[in-house]
Amino acid sequence: DTTSREELAAWAEADHRGFHDRRPDPELVDEDLSHASHRRITGVWDETIPEPAVPVATVSSWVAELTVPGGGTPHAWAISSVTVAPTHRRRGVARALIEGELRTAASAGVPIAALTVSEATIYERYGFGPATQTAELTIDTRRAGWAHAPASTGRPGRLGFVSLRTAGDTGRDVFDRARRATPGELSVDDLVWGRLTGVLGDRDKASSALRAVRYDDASGTPQGLVVYSVKADAADFAKHTVEVRYLRAATDEAHAALWRYLLGLDLVSTLRHETASPDEPVLWMIRDQRAATAIPRDHHWLRILDVVTALAARRYASPVHLVLRVEDRLGLADGSYLLDVPSEGPIRIERTDDTPDITLDVATLSALYLGAWRAPTLARAGRLAEHTPGALTRLDVAFRSAQAPWLSYWY
Repeated sequence: DTTSREELAAWAEADHRGFHDRRPDPELVDEDLSHASHRRITGVWDETIPEPAVPVATVSSWVAELTVPGGGTPHAWAISSVTVAPTHRRRGVARALIEGELRTAASAGVPIAALTVSEATIYERYGFGPATQTAELTIDTRRAGWAHAPASTGRPGRLGFVSLRTAGDTGRDVFDRARRATPGELSVDDLVWGRLTGVLGDRDKASSALRAVRYDDASGTPQGLVVYSVKADAADFAKHTVEVRYLRAATDEAHAALWRYLLGLDLVSTLRHETASPDEPVLWMIRDQRAATAIPRDHHWLRILDVVTALAARRYASPVHLVLRVEDRLGLADGSYLLDVPSEGPIRIERTDDTPDITLDVATLSALYLGAWRAPTLARAGRLAEHTPGALTRLDVAFRSAQAPWLSYWY
């Protein structure tokens, strides 16, 4: 019951314990009470343990908008807080919770489930595939230099410090405009956004070290935002490290201005950004690309529940006519589907009994869905099979995304 402070506090205790966080303080419970009432919050209880009021497993979920190639925003069932107490492992608890979430989402008519994962080996068995990457980006700021920026479209804008509260209040629109243009982004609720900007979830009072800078265009409209902290080097005060907590911009000009600001900070030698885009443009703006190290990581995992609705929601890079045989152990998406994308006219996607051109499991289709991966690469890895010559190439070209899919945060 998300309106019961006592029940929510006990659930939060189990959730935080599952991720090795410190116990939630009363302020964090109050934030959940105020901002999580729309979420479906589930626990598993064991009446035989010494403190049976605290769950032995947790999960939470809510409906959000997922941006897909072409700008569509189908609903996605966002799943978070998946934990099982180490005292209750190997009992099928996680399976029951996750499969329960998938069945619930499917019965509610939500075509896609989504999550970010702490352990990448768990979720493929439930049909999830890694549909986006992030880059863990580290830049030697003294070596990088600055070489290029997008051409200005008019009078330049300006940078200015803002409070975290102002960043949260005025940056939400920037995020919404940016995420609607980026496949893989997911809309945020108040709880996620508040924690990204340091307004909520201030664990260990970390917000006291955060600074926020906003970029406004010439008309005064906010177009970009960065929230960051600066960590000193005990041995050399001129070698601080900038840790980017969140950076998002709605225009190329704002994006470049924020990066140039960060790379030019005095007394700083290193910049780190954990969730940069896998196709981050700043690597082409600095003078020396070897000053940057980008480590790719799987990030946003998707699970298609309704193949017809999911495939109809996105747009395709070329005409294609294929029959896909999708295998799904849970039976939610199992079947053969005609994907008919003509050069002109409406897209047709429907179940069919025709002979398949390609066979793949639902996790592989989910990984391919946003266009982050090459179909021939997955075929060489044994993840899909081509039955009709040329079908693999047609699938690969049609599913490509003009923009690298990316989710800019964890949830």
